[in-house]
Amino acid sequence: MAHDTHIHVRTQSEFEYAKKKRADEMKGHLATFAIMIFLTLIAFTMVAAGFSTYLIVPIILLMAGIQVILQLYYFMHLSGKGHGMVAFFLFCGIFVAFITVLALVTIVWW
Repeated sequence: MAHDTHIHVRTQSEFEYAKKKRADEMKGHLATFAIMIFLTLIAFTMVAAGFSTYLIVPIILLMAGIQVILQLYYFMHLSGKGHGMVAFFLFCGIFVAFITVLALVTIVWW
């Protein structure tokens, strides 16, 4: 029943608030994207420069982990209001997975 729908018309102050909020969100997305491009350039530069594999692999894994967190937090909108519990469980799961992989690697290589 389309004729029963209510159309909410925003006031000028609501419109300005939403516009400012979207602009701030876009600035955060662009800054995060720039950081991820910078981290990727560092990784490619280290590989192209011919650094030791024992130096490159941990640094690239660390930068990949940072990029995953940035992707989840900003581009998957976990920084938004009401996503605190979802983000908490997601990051706890990532932490448990990291500890499990670290334990298995330690058992195998030690």
